[in-house]
Amino acid sequence: QVQLVESGGGLVQPGGSLRLSCAASGTIFSVNFMGWYRQAPGKERESVATITNGGTTNYADSVKDRFTISGDSAATAVYLQMNSLKPEDTAIYYCRVFALRNDYWGKGTLVTVSS
Repeated sequence: QVQLVESGGGLVQPGGSLRLSCAASGTIFSVNFMGWYRQAPGKERESVATITNGGTTNYADSVKDRFTISGDSAATAVYLQMNSLKPEDTAIYYCRVFALRNDYWGKGTLVTVSS
């Protein structure tokens, strides 16, 4: 079973930057889209950014102009560059790869934005 592994989370001060990475342990065929989601304490999981296999991106309004998603569907890797981080960005960030026959999720990486 292919697994997704996220990395790059941590503690950062407001205004700082982090880059999240997600890599698959094996090959995933027929990728439709890849994305990053997050879940803050006491809140439901929400979509942060997605990228289709054609390169079309979509962002939550709260992160537009601050976050950038990129990916390589051939290698099944997806990245999230996060700039100008705010305390409200604090959450567990999950990687997702949606393919024709399967929907894969990582276990998450914690991002804490605090001074």
